[in-house]
Amino acid sequence: MWCDASSPTCGDRRGHRVCFSNCSLSSFCSSPHDICVALWRETNASVSVRTMCHNPALPLEGVGGAELLLNSTSHECHMTGVTSTDGSLKVCACRGQHECNDKLVFRRRANGLSSVRDKDVIPVVLVSLVPAVLVLVIVFAIYGARTRRRRRENGASGPTALHRPDCTGKNTAELLKTAARSGAPVPTVRLEAVVGGGGSAQVWRARLLDEGPDGADGDSVVAVKVFPAAQVASWRHEGAILGDGGMRHRNVIQFLGAQVRGGAYWLLLAYHRLGNLQDFLRANVLDWKRLVTMATGLARGLAHLHSDALRPPGAPKVPVAHGDVKSSNVLLKDDGDVTLCDLGLAVRLHAGLAATDLAQRRQVGTARYMSPEALESRVNLKDDESFKQMDVYSMALVFWEMASRCRVIGEVAGYSPPFSGAVGERPRVDVMRDLVIGDRRRPDIPRRWTRHRGMSVYCETVAECWDHDPEARLTAHCVLERMLAFGRRQQEEEVPPC
Repeated sequence: MWCDASSPTCGDRRGHRVCFSNCSLSSFCSSPHDICVALWRETNASVSVRTMCHNPALPLEGVGGAELLLNSTSHECHMTGVTSTDGSLKVCACRGQHECNDKLVFRRRANGLSSVRDKDVIPVVLVSLVPAVLVLVIVFAIYGARTRRRRRENGASGPTALHRPDCTGKNTAELLKTAARSGAPVPTVRLEAVVGGGGSAQVWRARLLDEGPDGADGDSVVAVKVFPAAQVASWRHEGAILGDGGMRHRNVIQFLGAQVRGGAYWLLLAYHRLGNLQDFLRANVLDWKRLVTMATGLARGLAHLHSDALRPPGAPKVPVAHGDVKSSNVLLKDDGDVTLCDLGLAVRLHAGLAATDLAQRRQVGTARYMSPEALESRVNLKDDESFKQMDVYSMALVFWEMASRCRVIGEVAGYSPPFSGAVGERPRVDVMRDLVIGDRRRPDIPRRWTRHRGMSVYCETVAECWDHDPEARLTAHCVLERMLAFGRRQQEEEVPPC
C-alpha cells in the first residue's frame, strides 16, 4: 500500500486486534531491497495510517533501519510501539506477500496493546539472520547481473526497468498475479513508444517482459501512463480512483497497477491498439450497427461511473464523475466496443467530499466539451447530480461526432470536432462561453440526418443530453436504455421511457 494518510478500521480476530489501513492506491516498491512499512499515528482523538515502501538501510520517523529490518522478517505487519515525543507512534514492517502492510496486527497482553517482540530475543534473532542475509545478497547479485545482461541483449529503452516485490497486487493483471503466486519476480516493463499524452503525463506502449523457461520474452503489451515527479498528486489521484475495485468494468479502462520508478510515477493500464475514437473517426466512416455498438459502450461506461449500485461484498460503490468526456478519451476495443480512459480530472461523489474540493472541479475539462454551467462557473456544488449532468452534456457532443461520420445520414463529410466551424482548433473558455451561452449554439443536426428512423431517435437523444438546463438532461442510465433498445429494435421510432 502507498498512502500518505488513510483512516483505518479495526476489529478483534483470534485474540489479536487487527486493523486495515483502507489505502486504495496500488504501487510497487522501487527496489528489490525495499520493505513494506506502515506508520500508525494517534493525534488527539484521531488515528491515521501512512503506508509506503522503504529502504531499511535508512531511518524512518526516528525508527532505526536495523529495527525495521528485524521487524520485516514476517509477511504479517505486527505493530510495535516506538519512542516518540508524544508517545503516539507505532510502526510495522513486512515483506513477501501482497498488501502485507494493509493488515495491521496488534498482539494483546494483559494490559492491552503491546510491542511485538521482547528485547531479550533481539541478539539471538540477529545472529540467526546472518546466514540468511548472506544468501540473499548472493542471490540478488547473481540476479542483478543476469537482468543487466538480458537488458543489453534486448536493447531496452526508456527508464530503467526493475523486477520488484509487490506490496499490493490486488489490482494487478493476471500475468502479475501468476508471477507473484509462483514466487517469480514481477515482470520487467519495457517502454517502447509514446502513443499519447497531455499536460500532466505521457502514455507509452510498453511490454511486460515475462521470461519463460527458454529465456524468451513474453508478448504482453500494456499502456504505461508516466507522470513526472511534479505531477505525483495527479498520479495518486488517478491511481486511487482506478484502483478502487468498484471501478472494474468492461467500458472503463482496466487498471493493472502502479509503480514508482526513481523520479517518475507510472500507472499500468490495458493497451488498446486501435487508439482513440477521435482518430478513428478521422479515418473511418461508421455503419449504423457500429455506431450503436460504440454509443452503447460509451453510455454503459459513463452509467457505471455514475452508479452507486451495491457491489460485492456488499459495500456501496462511490459514484464518480469523469470530468473530461471527449472523443480522444474514448478508446476502441478489438470487438467494436469502447472504453473510457483518462480519469485524471475525475471526482468521487461521496458524502465526505468537502465543498472546496467540488469547487476546484466546477470548471475543468476541455473547453470545447464543457457544459454551459461549467463555462459560466455556476455549478450547483450542493448537488452531486450536477457533476453527472456535465458529463452527459459532453457525451452528447461525442455522440454527435459519431453521427456526423455515419453512412445513414447520407453524404458524409470529413471529420470535424464539435463547433469546428465557429471556433479554432483549441478554443479558449471565454470563446466557448460566448458561443454556447451567449448565442445558445450547438452543433448542427441537418434535417437529412433524421430521415433514417433510428438516427432520428438518436439525434433526439443527443438534443436532450445537451439541453441548456442541466435538470432537463437525460441521465447516463436513460441514454444507455435507449441505446440498448436500438440493439433490439434498430428501425423502430419508439423512444423508451426514462
